[in-house]
Amino acid sequence: MKLGIFLVIVTVIAAAIFTLLLAGKGDDQYSTATKRNTINLSAIYIVVILLSFIAVGIYIRFFA
Repeated sequence: MKLGIFLVIVTVIAAAIFTLLLAGKGDDQYSTATKRNTINLSAIYIVVILLSFIAVGIYIRFFA
């Protein structure tokens, strides 16, 4: 179980890092709105991480 949680956390962190690295690479219109897009992606990651922790907590509480 600890290995699975560790792998999920590592995957989320890696996805966030690679997304931020690629945020400025794209078409011209994308690079002009990089700040807004980065904020939106960061908000999505925060929500997904929180929901993932809640889901893992529910799983541990009721199914483990």
